[in-house]
Amino acid sequence: MLADKIRMTALAAVMGLATIAPAQASPLNILTTIGMIADIAADVAGDCAEVSALLGAGSDPHSYRATPGDVTRLAQADLVLYLDPALESRLAEVLAGFSRRTPTLGLLRATFDAGDLLEDPDAPGAVDPHLWMDVSRWAQIAPVIAGAVAEQRPDCAEAMAERVAGLDARLDALHVWVSAAIGSIPEGQRMLVTAHDAFHYFADAYGMEASEAIEGISTESEASIGDIRAVAAFVVENAVPAVFVETTINPRTIEALVAELRSQGHAVTIGGALFSDAMGGPGTPEGTYIGMIRANTQVVVEALGGTLPDWPEALADWAETWGLAE
Repeated sequence: MLADKIRMTALAAVMGLATIAPAQASPLNILTTIGMIADIAADVAGDCAEVSALLGAGSDPHSYRATPGDVTRLAQADLVLYLDPALESRLAEVLAGFSRRTPTLGLLRATFDAGDLLEDPDAPGAVDPHLWMDVSRWAQIAPVIAGAVAEQRPDCAEAMAERVAGLDARLDALHVWVSAAIGSIPEGQRMLVTAHDAFHYFADAYGMEASEAIEGISTESEASIGDIRAVAAFVVENAVPAVFVETTINPRTIEALVAELRSQGHAVTIGGALFSDAMGGPGTPEGTYIGMIRANTQVVVEALGGTLPDWPEALADWAETWGLAE
C-alpha cells in the first residue's frame, strides 16, 4: 500500500513537472491594442512570444470598445501592451481592470517624459498620442518592450537585445529615408491636410511646413461646417494642391472639404489614402510598421510634387520579403 502511494506521488510529481516545464518554455502570449505596437513587439520578442493585436486594419483606436471576444483574449494574455488612454480612451477602463491581474504596460508613459511629447493643440497639457508617425520616437518603445518580456522570460534577454539593436538600425535607416523624401517636396508645398490631427509628429520630425486637419487629435467629435470652412481657407491661402483621406476615417469629411473648395473655384485633388491610426491588412507590406510609413511617405511625396529617394540598403531584406526590391 505504501509502495503504491509512493508510486502515485512520484507519478503526480512527474506529471506536475510535465505541466510546468512546457509552460515555462512556451512563448509568452502578448496582446497589444494597436498593430503598430504588435509589429514592434513581434520583431523584438522573436520566438520568445506570440503577439497579436486587438485592433485590425481600418479600426479606430479612439472610438474602439472592447467586445466579449476581446475580454476573453485579454484574460488569456500573459502581457498586455497599449499606448495611452489619450489614444485608446474607450478601452482604458477595461485595461485598468485587467492590470490588476495581468502585467499591463502603457508604453507612452513608460517610454517618454512629458517634454518628449507634442501637446494636443486643442487641449493644452494633454498629449498627442500619435507617436508612431515619427520613426525615431517610435523606435524607443522597442527596448521597453524587451524589458517587459524579459521580466517573464529572462532567458530571452540576450537574444532580444540583439534584435532591438537590429531593429534600431533598420528604423534609423527608415527615418533618414523619410526625411530625404519629404525634403524633396518644393518649399511652400510641404502642407499636409488630413481628416484628423494624426500627423503632427510626422510634420515635426520630417520638416513639413504645416499639418492641418478638419477634426482634432481624437476622432470622437464630428467635424462641423465651420471646421471644414476653416481648413478650406487654409488650403486656398497656401495654394495646397492635394489633401488626404485616412484609412480609419470615413472619407466624407475630406470629400466635403473638396466640395467646399471647388465651390470657391479652388482646384484640389485627393492625393490618396494615408494610414493614420491603423496599419494595412495582414499579409500586405502596409500591414507592417515599416510598410505603413513607407506607403504614407510615398503618397505624400508624389501628391505634393517631391521625388522618392532610393530605398535604403539596410531595408533591402524587408523589401525583398515583400516583393518590392528594385
